[in-house]
Amino acid sequence: MNASYDVAIVGGGIVGLAHAYAAIKSGLKVALFERHPQALGASIRNFGFVTVTGQQRGEFHALAMRARDLWLEVAPHAGIAVEQRGLYVSARYAESEAVLRAFIDTEMGEGCRLMPPAEAPFLADGQRLVLHSAHDIRVESRTAIPKLSAWLGERATLRYGVSVTGIDSGRLETSIGTILAERIIVCPGDDLNGLFADRIRAAHISRCQLQMLRLADPGFRLPGAVMSDLSLIRYLGYADLSEAAALKARLQAEHAEQLAQGVHLIVVQNADGSLVVGDSHVYGDGPLPFASEATDRLILDEYHAVLGAPPPVIERWTGTYAVAPDRLYLIDTPMPDVRLAVVTCGAGASTAFAIAEKTFSTF
Repeated sequence: MNASYDVAIVGGGIVGLAHAYAAIKSGLKVALFERHPQALGASIRNFGFVTVTGQQRGEFHALAMRARDLWLEVAPHAGIAVEQRGLYVSARYAESEAVLRAFIDTEMGEGCRLMPPAEAPFLADGQRLVLHSAHDIRVESRTAIPKLSAWLGERATLRYGVSVTGIDSGRLETSIGTILAERIIVCPGDDLNGLFADRIRAAHISRCQLQMLRLADPGFRLPGAVMSDLSLIRYLGYADLSEAAALKARLQAEHAEQLAQGVHLIVVQNADGSLVVGDSHVYGDGPLPFASEATDRLILDEYHAVLGAPPPVIERWTGTYAVAPDRLYLIDTPMPDVRLAVVTCGAGASTAFAIAEKTFSTF
């Protein structure tokens, strides 16, 4: 094979697919190469939750808003159902309530409202206050990513099971031959040792491993995704507020085990009624692939405090994604016509479509 394209993309996860969508919208001739037979990483192991509310104030929050709009633009064309709309963040503690009240007073609180627990009857007793946001949406990632890939594959050349072994200006060496491209975008996810490993190391990118669960249908429908107090010290839109310091101190005193494992709560519901619940966060270049029952129990304990007794666990899995200590995403320029694009905070589904637009603006 010896073919020529306007844009060649390496990586078939959501970040690579988002860049393919941006290129196709611009009328470019596009090829995408993915070494696996399908997307197998964070893109299909995550919640499918396009999280706007709580993203870091300023640019990143705006990127999430833009990406949400682009999901809504592409989803009907690709046959992707938006399974849930909106987010409910419950507060059990006075310190959590203070964070939510401070948040609602910022520009990030536009389109959100505070409500008494009585207006969210699906929550367990003991909640003080609930933040409802209309911004967030949720797709079912295990089906959405293949559908997006199939739809893009009708408009571009998508080659799965093809490895890219080397890149030079204007050309890619692949397992099926040399590919020529005016522009090349590498979206490696959490592959730290492949293409441009030196640039990835220079950006201090490493991995985060998480544990997630699927629970049986609880017998009720959630009107939107659910988060809890522990999320308020993980998502920077809340955590960067001065009011979060008191909450963090309380959680460190009362929930030290959860914090040590990076546990917080996200609950979303699938079309079949089952729940996807998580998650935990352990950091390092090479986290082991073994899941801990004790960590799963910490996640389920938080579920119990917010939503009541959990239904049976029907599936468990681990995942990894790229993280960096000082950035939420990277757009790097290894060569004048080559870009390296990595989301480094676990928000690929939430921001990739907007980050792709930023990548193309750098050429």
